[in-house]
Amino acid sequence: MAHPAQVRQLLRNLWYIAIGVVVVASLLPSSSFPMRALDRLHLSDKLEHFIAYAVLAFLPAIHERKGFIAGAAIGALALGVALEYGQLFSGWRDFEFRDMVADAVGVCFGLAAGIPLRATEVARSVLFGE
Repeated sequence: MAHPAQVRQLLRNLWYIAIGVVVVASLLPSSSFPMRALDRLHLSDKLEHFIAYAVLAFLPAIHERKGFIAGAAIGALALGVALEYGQLFSGWRDFEFRDMVADAVGVCFGLAAGIPLRATEVARSVLFGE
């Protein structure tokens, strides 16, 4: 079994990757190959936002300190707002207030799922070596 510090570092690296994916996907033109491929999943744009921001909140919620979790959640919300404005000024994407709402609901869900999970015996054993 991996050492708890290695598991936490893996989760943090996955979080960094998730942030990068959200930023890039939010600013790519709708006509780009990755965005066309995502469209083939036939998911609601709001569901995509919800899932992305739930992951951004969930990953730190399951293993980071409380202050970091709060900062990550606020940062995810700010990122969602900033990326919507980035889309507005990109010239190839659309600004939608409802996307920011979906982002915020996703952050709340990620926290609501991650924080209780970290309290389970299995999570404490894997993440904290208890």
